[in-house]
Amino acid sequence: MLTRIKYFCYSFVLPKNSIMNKKIKLIVFSFGLLLSGNALYAQIDSLTMKTGEILVGEVKELKQGVIVIETDYSDSDFNVEWNKVEYIQTERKYLITTSSGVRYHGTLTKADDSKHVTIVDEDEGAVILDILDVVYIKSVDESFLSRIDLLMSVGYSLTKANDNHQFSARLNAGYMSSTIGVNMYFSAVRSVQTPDSVTISTKRTEGGLGFRFFIIRDWFAMVNADFLQSSEQKLDLRSLTSGGIGNYVVNTNRMYFVIAGGAAWNYEDYNDITISDRSSVEAFVGLEYNIFDIGDLDLKTSVYGYPSITEKGRFRTDFNFDLKYEFPLDFFVNLGFTYNLDTKPVEGASGTDYVLQTTFGWEL
Repeated sequence: MLTRIKYFCYSFVLPKNSIMNKKIKLIVFSFGLLLSGNALYAQIDSLTMKTGEILVGEVKELKQGVIVIETDYSDSDFNVEWNKVEYIQTERKYLITTSSGVRYHGTLTKADDSKHVTIVDEDEGAVILDILDVVYIKSVDESFLSRIDLLMSVGYSLTKANDNHQFSARLNAGYMSSTIGVNMYFSAVRSVQTPDSVTISTKRTEGGLGFRFFIIRDWFAMVNADFLQSSEQKLDLRSLTSGGIGNYVVNTNRMYFVIAGGAAWNYEDYNDITISDRSSVEAFVGLEYNIFDIGDLDLKTSVYGYPSITEKGRFRTDFNFDLKYEFPLDFFVNLGFTYNLDTKPVEGASGTDYVLQTTFGWEL
């Protein structure tokens, strides 16, 4: 862009030595300088690699051990492993999170040696940290939409036996600021088969919206609203509203491990009119584990247990396992497994339900 601006400035020709020529040249030069200043402002971040290369451009984010930088000399962004970076220099302000859970708002610059980085926080001033203690960087002066992470994937299978058609769809969206993290998910499976000209359909839909309010260091408060629709468990709707606290026990550039606990209210509506709706108060405890320093693979799993407080002897479990393999241009294939257990299902319903999905998608 800067090259194009220079060309625009210097290719403007008027009669030599005229007063009009000088005035217009001054205006054009000032306008070009203003635009080029903006262009330079967007291109003044830099990464110095341990191998000696220097990448100059706009640092977009650091997440899961990979830092993304956009340059003016490449059509696509550079994805660089964070542990291969020796120095980082930025002029724009970023939301910065460390492995100990401390959050800063400021710029990054090199320290006296390659093992450390200086964060110039707008409140605390200069803070020197081990560069590998920085686990998350995100621009905070961008638009709302640019702070959203979005993953969409779909899958379809056709089996000749019983003329079985199955369709799967998954969506995950997230938003992060210095004080709050928001996550939304949706998953649907539809299966139709026609053995002996009799149509049999099954369906499963689940989704939810969760908020995490960062309190201090790696501690956070959480509020979630989840729903499930399952033919196998005769559920027209299971609505679960929960709240509690959690902690990132481990949070590095290779993985994170979370433990959480709290209380929930569970409401269930069934597709059998002979079965009455029911609700219960439950406690919950959960574990989440995500490892992402394994090449193009990303493994994420979680398990939550819900012992009922108001229904004696009832215990529910939700288990999720996701394995994602990333392709160029932000495409990916995802293998997902979800398992639900209920020790006291209603009459005629199964106590367990599970779904295995293979989908192909794209990440924003």
